[in-house]
Amino acid sequence: MASETQPLHERHCVKCEPGTPPLSSHEVGQLLERLDGWTVEDADGHMRLTKQYKFKGFMPAVEFVNNIAPIAEAEGHHPDLLVSYGSVTVHLFTHAAGGLTENDFILASKIDRLLTKS
Repeated sequence: MASETQPLHERHCVKCEPGTPPLSSHEVGQLLERLDGWTVEDADGHMRLTKQYKFKGFMPAVEFVNNIAPIAEAEGHHPDLLVSYGSVTVHLFTHAAGGLTENDFILASKIDRLLTKS
C-alpha cells in the first residue's frame, strides 16, 4: 500500500489489469478510516464503496455529477452514479480486481473534495 501520510486526494489512480488483486479486509478498513461517510457493502459478491450525497433539488445533484465526470475521466476510474431528486449515490469498485483497490479510495476522496473546496 502506498504512503500512509500522503492525502488520498493528492494521489492518482493507477491502471489495473485483469487479475489485479483486491485489497484485503484489513487494508480496506485502514483506508476507510481516511474517508468520511463512506461505507463498504457487498454487491454481487464483491466489496464496493458507497456514499449518498444530499442536495436541495434535482439540478444541484446533476451539477455534482457533472463535476465528478471530468475527475473520473482524468483518473481513468469511473464510478456508478445514481441521480435522484435531491441526492446522488456513488458506488465505487475496481472491475479488473473484482473488488476494492486503492483507486476506489483515491477517487472517493477526490469526489468528497468537490463539496469542501471553497
